[in-house]
Order: sequence, then C-alpha cells, then structure tokens
Amino acid sequence: MAQFDLVILGGGSGGYACALRSAQLGLSVALIEADKLGGTCLHRGCIPTKALLHSGEIADGARDASHFGVNAQFLSMDMPAVNSYKDGVIARLHKGLQGLVKSRNITFIEGHGKLISKDTVEVNGEKYTGKNVVLATGSYAKTLPGLEIDGKKIITSDHATKLEYVPKSVIVLGGGVIGCEFASVWKSFGAEVTIIEGLSHLVALEDESSSKQLERAFRKRGINFELGVRFQSASINGDSVTVTLEDGKTFSADVLLVSVGRGPVSANLGYEEQGISMDRGYVLVDDKCRTNVPGIWAVGDLIPTLQLAHVGFGEGILVAEEIAGLNPRPINYDVSPFVT
Repeated sequence: MAQFDLVILGGGSGGYACALRSAQLGLSVALIEADKLGGTCLHRGCIPTKALLHSGEIADGARDASHFGVNAQFLSMDMPAVNSYKDGVIARLHKGLQGLVKSRNITFIEGHGKLISKDTVEVNGEKYTGKNVVLATGSYAKTLPGLEIDGKKIITSDHATKLEYVPKSVIVLGGGVIGCEFASVWKSFGAEVTIIEGLSHLVALEDESSSKQLERAFRKRGINFELGVRFQSASINGDSVTVTLEDGKTFSADVLLVSVGRGPVSANLGYEEQGISMDRGYVLVDDKCRTNVPGIWAVGDLIPTLQLAHVGFGEGILVAEEIAGLNPRPINYDVSPFVT
C-alpha cells in the first residue's frame, strides 16, 4: 500500500492545482483521475468553448471585413478544421500540464478511485493512503426530469464541444453562461438559434444591466430568446426536436442543447459511507475547505461554491498551504471574479 502526504481524488482544476502547490511545498502527492488530467475545464469546458468562440469571431470578422477595408469573403465553416484547431489547443495545454505534474514528482494514477476509508483511496484494485485526502471529483452536465440525453438530437455541452457539423437550427435550453456561449458560437457558425430561459433575464447571475446589454446584442445578431417561461417537454420527431413550454408555445430545431447547470460528481464514491456531511450531492466544507471528517478536504465543483476553474485553483492552493502549515487566508467568494 503506497503512502503519501496527500492523496487527491480528481485531476481537474482544483485537484491538479492542489497537487502542484503541495509538491512545490515539499509534500508527497498521489493524484488520481478517471479520465484525462485537466478535467472538465481543459477537455470539455473553458478551453474548447473559448476555441470555438474564437473560430466564430473569425467567421464574423470575415463577414464584416469590408467595413474595415479588407477584401475577404465568408464561404462556410469547415467543422473538421475547426475541431482540429480546437483539439490542437487542448492537446498543447494537456501536454504542458502532464509535463508540469511529472516535473514535480507527483504520482499520477489513471483510473476510477473510491474512498474506502478515512485515509485510503482504492484505484484499479490498488490502495493509496494519505495523511490527508482531498476530494476533487468535479461536476457533470445536468438535465431535467423526463428529458433524456441521447447525445445526438438532445445533447449537453459535453457533446456540443465535439459536434462535427453545424446544425441548421438549435434550441438552447438554459440562458446561463454555457447556453449563451454556445448560442453565440452557433450563430456565428450560421445556425438559427433560440434560447429558452425560465428566469427573467439571460445570464441571470450577472448584474441586470449586463444581462440587458447582452440581450440587446443578441437581438441585434438575430439570436432569439424566450424569457420567464418554463420548459414542459421535448420530443424527437424524425430529424427534428420539438420543445413545448408551459405556456403552450412550441419550438422545433435540428438539435436541443440542454444547459441547465452542473451537478457534483459524488455518487458511489464512498463519501457518505465515511461519514462526510453532504447536501444534494455536494460535499460540505468550512472556510478552509475542510470536511467534517478530520484529514478529508474537498475543493472545486464538488463543493457548493462558485463553479469556476480559477475558484477551484484557489481552493486547491488554499488546501495545500493549509496542510503545509502556512495558515493561508480563506477565500473571499464575494469578490471572486467571473466572466461570460
């Protein structure tokens, strides 16, 4: 049984930030990841969406080039080339992160880990024990009751970042950050887009003035949206998806993107069995990211704080420095920046 100062379950933003800072402070670290090092942010979230947004910006620039005295013409989107560009960005960052983890002598373990005692995580039949265990298993794209994701006609952001074609029309269910970013991408790519949002504004967590400014910009671009009305049902009819709202309105499109938030990945990982306090799947922590079980910590999307990569970084670094005895200042979430 291998023993470490820290065993970190989850190699996303919070997990690898904690691992890197801990190793920098001279602690021995095991970092466990079921998928790829870098987690959602690098492979299915922040990075691929920004790459797609950049491709969309270039497309819009080509359309408007004559306004700036540039002779250019927009012909079409080459999605294999767009995805090649996006995947290249991800691959470069992934390779750099792998090199950084290796250079810090962090033990990286690929596989599904499970907490089997208060100080031990089991992966692929092997046990890894830590003086401290850090839970950083991240989040998943949620759906609504009765709304089944098939990955083809009804998709989440995980599928949207890998779509190999530009749909002629899209319904985006949810007008938060993720929904609005994909709405913008697809409009730039040439699709007809309709956003459905149950609250009274798009990106409702932003200041109302910012929401209104975004709504004006979307109207100008021809992005349609329905606000303050709730989803009732969705059905696939041949090549299209039809969405029915509670007010009786219906909308049809080639694809339905479900972007109704993200939930914590915590089921069947042994957390509750070890007596860790939880709420709706989230692991509860204090202002130093300590759980109620001594020696077990939690960071990132797994805890009920802002689901942002840089917040996860901050929490991971906080835990590393606390374990190393540096007595860091708790994070002030009221002044944590976030951007759409």
